[in-house]
This record gives sequence, C-alpha cells and structure tokens, in this order.
Amino acid sequence: MIYLCATPIGNLEDITLRVLRILSEVDLVAAEDTRQARKLLNHYEIHVPLVSLHQHNEAARTEQILGWAAEGKQIAVISDAGMPGISDPGGRLAAAANAAEVDITVLPGANAALTGLVLSGLSCDAFFFGGFLPRKSTERKKALEAVRSLKASLIYYEAPHRLVSALTDMAAVLGDRQAAAARELTKWYEETIRGTLGEITAHFSTTAPKGEFVIIVDGYTESVPEGTDETDIRRAVLDEMDAGASKKQAIKSVARRSGLSKNEVYQKALDLPTDL
Repeated sequence: MIYLCATPIGNLEDITLRVLRILSEVDLVAAEDTRQARKLLNHYEIHVPLVSLHQHNEAARTEQILGWAAEGKQIAVISDAGMPGISDPGGRLAAAANAAEVDITVLPGANAALTGLVLSGLSCDAFFFGGFLPRKSTERKKALEAVRSLKASLIYYEAPHRLVSALTDMAAVLGDRQAAAARELTKWYEETIRGTLGEITAHFSTTAPKGEFVIIVDGYTESVPEGTDETDIRRAVLDEMDAGASKKQAIKSVARRSGLSKNEVYQKALDLPTDL
C-alpha cells in the first residue's frame, strides 16, 4: 500500500492521529525534502527510513516506489507541507499507481488553499485552485484571462517577492474585486489582509511581504441587467473593458449574458474606443 499523507502547513499540531500512526508503521517514507521530513518525524519520535521524492527525481522515484509496493512494502509519501500532489510531488505517483493497479490511498489533513479560502470570508460555494501563477507578467495575465469569467472564488499560491506584481496583474485583468492575502497560515504570526485587490496591492507596496502567501479573489459577478436598454449595454461593455477585456471580448461576453446577438451589442457600442 502507498499512503499519500497530509502534513502540517505551519503549526506542527496540524496533523491527524491516523497520519502519525501510519508514519510510524510503514517500511519507508518518501519525502519532498528529507531534511524537513526528519524534523517532523523527530518531533513525534518516529524513526523510519527516508528517501527523497521531489520534482527533479519524481519520474525515476515513482517507478522505484511502485516496485517496492509490488514487493509488499508499505510506503508513506509526504511533501514539505500540506497535501502531496497539490502544487507538490505526488500527483504523478498517484496516476502511475492507479494505472499499475497498485493500492494507494490518501490520508487527509491540512491544506493551505482551503484554509485560506475559508479564512478569507469570500464564497466557498464554488472555487478554482490555480496553484502558482506563471512568473512572467505576460503569461500570468493570459492565465488570469482564462478564468476571468468564472463564477467561483479564485485561489493562488504566491511567493513574497512576486506578490505585488501578481496582485497588480490580477487587478488589471480581473478588475478591482474583493480579495484576501493570507500568509504563514496556522503559524503564530499568521496574518490575513482583506479588501479590494487595489487596496491589498497598496498595502504590500509599502509593507514588505514576508512568508508564503495564499491569494483568494472573489468570483466573477454579472453586471448586465436583464433587458436590452442601450445605456445598460454600453455600460456593461465599458465595465468589461475597464476590467481589462478587449472591445471584441467585451462585446462577446455582454452578448452572451444579455441574450442579444454580438452584432446587436456591437451596434450599441459602436462608438466606444477600441482600447481604454
């Protein structure tokens, strides 16, 4: 059996009794960083062999782990923090184990994305987890544009040195939505800044970001009223363009939401500028 085990994201007490039992019973533990894993295991006085499983050796190590499991060994897999496979090694192993019909199970526990979502106070009814955004602004904006119309809270991880640039691009593409930036979750200096994307950007432009962040952004809400009033339609197209859409994209979106044809919306917005 292979066990994917959630580990603490900050406070060492954020670990389940079942995970502690399994870690003490398995034949070996595959860890993203064996040094970090040893700190956790030593804290709970657990002494088992460790092997590495990280992004640079995941392909080769996956085959080894499957072989050990086929021999009857019990293997636990952990990342540095949180759930293996969620922006951490483990997903490739799970897919390979299922394909090879090797028994695998998940031991649930701490997860920064969901912890940040609930803490944000934004809607938890539906959400999209995007992991880490691309580092380059152009690629980051493309990724954000792809989810711009999702009626779901958006969740991203971000490093402190890229936080302000990421927030700036979010505001440019998504509009000045309500959001939250949570850092160092479950640690004693945990902090969550709430407000609009503009307000949060302004805060961290003058206060240096520290620690790993979870950014949560409110989902898309329709601004077009039911009906075909020309003023309302023009205003809706302008709102879309203010939020970063091109005129063509704005017309297409408003047409879909208002029930009008793209040509009808185009005629109502004919004299609007191509770019704002």
